[in-house]
Amino acid sequence: MNSILFDHGRTARIGLPEAVFCEGKSREALVELLSRFVKGSGQSVLFTRLALDLFAELPEMIRSGYDYHPLSRTAFGTALPMQPKGKVAVVSAGTADGSVAWEAARTLTYLGIRCDVYEDCGVAGLWRLTERLDEINSCDAVIVVAGLDAALLSVMGGLTAKPIFGVPTSVGYGIARQGQAALASMLSSCAPGVGIMNIDNGYGAACAAARVINAL
Repeated sequence: MNSILFDHGRTARIGLPEAVFCEGKSREALVELLSRFVKGSGQSVLFTRLALDLFAELPEMIRSGYDYHPLSRTAFGTALPMQPKGKVAVVSAGTADGSVAWEAARTLTYLGIRCDVYEDCGVAGLWRLTERLDEINSCDAVIVVAGLDAALLSVMGGLTAKPIFGVPTSVGYGIARQGQAALASMLSSCAPGVGIMNIDNGYGAACAAARVINAL
């Protein structure tokens, strides 16, 4: 498809490669793209928001060429070379935030950046966070993923000196308004110097953390 033009120079400019956001793309376009970047093709691309039902319908010769993660809806043929230094902590309030937390973790893995995922660290049981705090602070950057009131971001922002990026999720009942309340809470945080991503944007948080690691 000649209309699909990749920005192959992006890595040289900003240190991060282009990725494919699959939501909204036609099945035909995705099949064409996925056929191009299978493992062994010599090129590697990260696919985000790749629905499980669509991936399951692909020919076996395409599916077998990808590392696909159903919860995060991410896929890549080959990860980029492992970075020699740097590690990121991905901290989530609850397993309900898992799809976003693991999108961040999988993006980091694809980029060749080590990461550890700490789930169920919500402030309703603060001991779950404090028990892991030393491990989290041993990392070079922190991603906090939380829905509902997203209080975890402010708490974590007061407990680490590392660069911290918050991702509000669309998890929650009623007034949570599909992540709008979590976004407002994070943007209103009293913790100074925290960076906030868009709702459910685990990919963006991973890229922000990658910029930190690339600068080490």
